[in-house]
Amino acid sequence: MENEKIMEMRMYFFVPYNISGRQMGIQAGHAALRYARLFSADNPEVWDFVDNHETWIVLNGGTMNDTRDFEGIAAGSMNQIADDLLANDIQFSYFLEPDLNNGLSALCFLCEEPVFNYSDYPDFVDWLMNMKLNEEGRKQANKKNPELLVRLKLCPDLQQEMFPEYYKEWVRFMGGVKNVFLRELIKDKKKA
Repeated sequence: MENEKIMEMRMYFFVPYNISGRQMGIQAGHAALRYARLFSADNPEVWDFVDNHETWIVLNGGTMNDTRDFEGIAAGSMNQIADDLLANDIQFSYFLEPDLNNGLSALCFLCEEPVFNYSDYPDFVDWLMNMKLNEEGRKQANKKNPELLVRLKLCPDLQQEMFPEYYKEWVRFMGGVKNVFLRELIKDKKKA
């Protein structure tokens, strides 16, 4: 138990782009309190986060607009994120700001270290090249098709298609499908 690494946790937020920095923080606070109320009773991870981690990352979630098109897709990117979290069975909370016409002003969720720690938990292609293929295998891959690595990094479906067993192993290494989904969700998002 002494040498066991403690898994770092962070709380991530999405807020609309068009509110002030102060309001972004306030909206994130509303969502965090709702998260604690909703999930702390039966989830020791929430208390672990509060007692040991407490890092908040507030990201630009874009627009809020709950209007839907004919296929049921929300017009606002914040609302699309909420739909995606729900569809992927991620515990999250949200806040609807009365002063913004009850618009979706914050979303938040808790995530584990594999979602945001790229050093210890590299993306699939880096994991494959550095942990699974030996030096000769990497040279052969680069020699046969130098642009393959670029294509693989840009296309997760191709990764799964070309290396299904390794991809399944990487998903397990990452802690499961939810962590992989959350990593893709926050990847390349700008801080608010």
